[in-house]
Amino acid sequence: MKRTALVVGASGIGGSSIARELVANGWTVYGLARRPRSDIATVLPIAADLLDPAGLDAALAGVSPTHVFITSWMRRETEAENIRVNAAMVRNLLAALSSRKTLRHVALVTGLKHYLGPFEAYASSGTLPDTPLRESQPRLAVENFYYAQEDEVYAAADRDRFTWTIHRPHTVIGKAVGNAMNLGTTLAVYASICKETGRPFRFPGSEAQWKGLSDVTDARMLARQLLWAADTDAARNEAFNITNGDVFRWNWLWHKIAGWFGIEAAPFDGTIQPLEQIMANDGELWRDMAKRYGLAEADLDRLASPWHTDLDLGRPIEVMTDMAKSRKLGFSAYQATDESFFDLFGELRIERLIP
Repeated sequence: MKRTALVVGASGIGGSSIARELVANGWTVYGLARRPRSDIATVLPIAADLLDPAGLDAALAGVSPTHVFITSWMRRETEAENIRVNAAMVRNLLAALSSRKTLRHVALVTGLKHYLGPFEAYASSGTLPDTPLRESQPRLAVENFYYAQEDEVYAAADRDRFTWTIHRPHTVIGKAVGNAMNLGTTLAVYASICKETGRPFRFPGSEAQWKGLSDVTDARMLARQLLWAADTDAARNEAFNITNGDVFRWNWLWHKIAGWFGIEAAPFDGTIQPLEQIMANDGELWRDMAKRYGLAEADLDRLASPWHTDLDLGRPIEVMTDMAKSRKLGFSAYQATDESFFDLFGELRIERLIP
């Protein structure tokens, strides 16, 4: 049977990766975003605002997907606003598709804030979960926009009789310009600035993160799990963690990243030194570097998201996830984490996004 996918957030790290994976596997793919990309061959772009129901209905006229992959979200100042806006985005989308009667499966990508709490509690020492994080752990007794998104999917699934999966990556490593959460590219830009200026390449996070075990999610791994779940009956109506399948310590990886850029890693003195402060005044410097090296993006804010990198690297506990649930059902993909970063850095250099 012919499969038609609507990838929501197709211009982002996760969305662009699943769009490529689906195209490579013979799917018809529509890519929805406020500003759709045009560089993924055969993906049919749809420009739409998920908070504009009328405009969304018009944009989706004639589109009847069998599968929807939701990778999009919007950040607001408070968690109450995050809940209001992000729940509405999912609700409006699935309402717009309800009358088609073609939808068989919806995949929602959220993340580890499901276990760690919302942004304002993300790096604090409040109630900390047991690690490794497992899908069986209950929801926290706090407001969380991920829970609201899930509930919108569950309600629409009951109404329209489609199946669903929830996918919870750790930090996603991949290429996207203008993405709000982009640790890999942020570190590449930071290392490039350190190399240019001679500044110390200093780990900005906590001792717990420096010494503890961690993991990340290559965007290609996320895409593979999304496709696997869409094709696997046993995966229906389940939530899955998704990471590379290995673990590492930042005190190992930091030196590996420094070596890739040909710089020395500064000694870690045990204190948090936020990257948002370190890079606060680097906008003009990056514009000068972009002109000097012929870079494709001169706006530092469209490449680096130091605030989010600080949240990840500043957490007071080691954070890693358990992958047993999907492994038992047959998902066997694996990705070495150092190669995830090196592949990204190489792609950024080829695309002239870093010198």
